Amino acid sequence: MPKSKKEGVGEEAASASSQTALRLGTLTAAQKRWLKKGLEQPGGKLPLFDENGREVPARTIRACIDAGWAEPWFSNPIKPNWLVCRLTPAAFEVLNSSRIRKKS
Repeated sequence: MPKSKKEGVGEEAASASSQTALRLGTLTAAQKRWLKKGLEQPGGKLPLFDENGREVPARTIRACIDAGWAEPWFSNPIKPNWLVCRLTPAAFEVLNSSRIRKKS
């Protein structure tokens, strides 16, 4: 099989995988709460702390990054172990569309 066809198959599988990951039903309640906070922030910045001042668990952040909902934004030179993230464009689209459906 030519190299170009092999690459296309991999891309299709990756696209299907990302579409599966970007469904609201696959998220936990904690992940949804955290991601929805990014809708209210400039650039989709996701908070490091919850509404009670507790640090958002790294496990929640990593799961959202792995699922394609969030992406690392920049490194914090003062606290290098903190993951400063923002929403991905796909996450904006899905979260906004679910918000509109709930209002109707």
